[in-house]
Amino acid sequence: MTLNPKEIRVLGALIEKEIATPESYPLSLNSLVAACNQKSSRDPVMELTEEEVRQALHSLDDMGWTSTVRDSRVPKYEHRIRTVLNLRRDETAILCLLFLRGPQTPGELRSRADRLYSFDGLEGVESTLARLMAPPATQDSQGTQDLRPLAAVLPRQPGSREARYVHLLGGPVEAASLEASTQERGTARPAADRNFEGSMAARVSAMEGEIAALRAAIERIETRIGLNVSGVDSTAD
Repeated sequence: MTLNPKEIRVLGALIEKEIATPESYPLSLNSLVAACNQKSSRDPVMELTEEEVRQALHSLDDMGWTSTVRDSRVPKYEHRIRTVLNLRRDETAILCLLFLRGPQTPGELRSRADRLYSFDGLEGVESTLARLMAPPATQDSQGTQDLRPLAAVLPRQPGSREARYVHLLGGPVEAASLEASTQERGTARPAADRNFEGSMAARVSAMEGEIAALRAAIERIETRIGLNVSGVDSTAD
């Protein structure tokens, strides 16, 4: 049940459009391609072709995640994620955001969820995330296998007040690679700090040289002034 990035984008776009624009749902292939390639509310922005979206739909259909509606002139597509994963509406909204925009903090999820689900507050988002991260049960009353946990928390980034959360439908490698990326960014910072410190040291050294030169000039001026004063005093006598 591991999905690739194209399948995740297709599934996220279908979920978003079903909730946000139900009047135009299910989606035709052209509409779905446009939804996948939106420039806004997408991270990363993708440029999927019709063939790539069609292949993703074929794979999702084989796994039972999507289905095709053929009661119009062109085939249209809908997701089945709530049935497959036995999700509540708030859980569906959070997964949709994680599908479309990558790892996010509870605060980011709360502010971006308005069009998908109205959370009472940050506590509601955190409660939903806790359910998505819950250990799997054996089977529900209908005999459907529970695939949870569906989300995980990432290590908190240096200087960040909130931890970020990520979905696990791309497999555990996704979370591991994001953690590695965070660690790489963390190890890159000391190098930048060293460069900054080296630049500051050079500037301080140059300033110290200028100050020493100014002091020497002042001493010479004071010496000359002292000689002139002595000459005036002797003439007066």
